[in-house]
Amino acid sequence: MIIDIIGDIHGYADKLVGLLTELGYTHDGECFVPPAGHRALFIGDLIDRGSQQIATLEIVFAMLDADVADAVMGNHEYNALAFATSDPEQPTQYLRSHDDAHTRQHEAFLAEVPFGSEAHRYWLNRLYEIPLWLETDDACFVHACWDVDSMAVLKPFLTSDNCLTPRALKATSREFTPPFDALERVLKGVEVPLPDGLVMIDKEGTERKRVRVRWWLDDLNTRTIYEIARAPSSALAQIPPHVLAENIDFALDTDKPVFIGHYWLTGAPEPLSAQVACTDYSAAADNGYLTCYQLDTTKPLPLTADNFIQHHHDKSSKSNS
Repeated sequence: MIIDIIGDIHGYADKLVGLLTELGYTHDGECFVPPAGHRALFIGDLIDRGSQQIATLEIVFAMLDADVADAVMGNHEYNALAFATSDPEQPTQYLRSHDDAHTRQHEAFLAEVPFGSEAHRYWLNRLYEIPLWLETDDACFVHACWDVDSMAVLKPFLTSDNCLTPRALKATSREFTPPFDALERVLKGVEVPLPDGLVMIDKEGTERKRVRVRWWLDDLNTRTIYEIARAPSSALAQIPPHVLAENIDFALDTDKPVFIGHYWLTGAPEPLSAQVACTDYSAAADNGYLTCYQLDTTKPLPLTADNFIQHHHDKSSKSNS
């Protein structure tokens, strides 16, 4: 079996159609059907940013319903659920606030799926069907970080197949609690605080006092924050080069390959480590490409750059013009 692990789509249905076609999938009138011996897996962040939100969801869920694909939840799907759910402790508020930054991040989705509409309710219910992570005999799949300790914290709140429930959504939305921290790890990755007084500005203009780290590296606690940070070069320039990372409580506890999205990589795709591969190569950016890793379950390791396939939408559009 070949599992085609597809990176963050972010509402770019045309790029998804292009990639599926390039991979040999054909549409049978109901959904895209994989070539013999293949199955698709979507690594999360189906929504937000692009102008084809519903089309993207329709393609993905048609494949899920036909049992030719699987998916794991991204932080944007989680955010959509929290953005739409009233806070029982503050009935006039929502589990994810409707401040300017959060509304701006979600505006492409709400432009097509108006808040509170029948379509909104339908797609939120469908998002609940996507598990937070999947593990097979051959590999592990999660949006941002395979952290078994965080997963153990989340498990009591989830369904048997690791899907959110309304109770789980409420529990994981409470800041400064173990469920909140665990959810952040799984869907956003490992973060460390920046040195006192230091603030970074992320790609969306939001101030950050913490920085994501490349958790797939060895010996995290013996490296500098600059060395292990996962941030744009402009943000990295703000970090003193000598400051060591401290008290990072993380270790990758599996012998299987781990597949993730989330990290907005660029350039020619290659594995992040001997065991971890990311398929998010910034498809929502003009210079990014929707990317797939083709995992052969008969020989899942070693991971290799040769197994990546990118859909170069800009080249195909030029060749057709």
